[in-house]
Amino acid sequence: MLQDTLTIRYYQRISDALVELWNRGYRFDDLRMYIDGYLAAMRHSNSLEPYLIHRLEEEVTRFLYDSSNFEPTPQSEPDYR
Repeated sequence: MLQDTLTIRYYQRISDALVELWNRGYRFDDLRMYIDGYLAAMRHSNSLEPYLIHRLEEEVTRFLYDSSNFEPTPQSEPDYR
């Protein structure tokens, strides 16, 4: 579980981006490459401590492999009354 506020913000950004990329037609291999590049950039820029980046990677990978995160959301029917 992530507890650092900055790490949580990065997690939210990555997870939102993954869902957006999925909806635009990218698939798991592409999403995995996106995650790898994002985390490599974080390691290179020293934006977080290495152990926080490792925890973030674990949580994002868990998010990626949970299929319920990429299910289409049902659209509500408009109310014509």
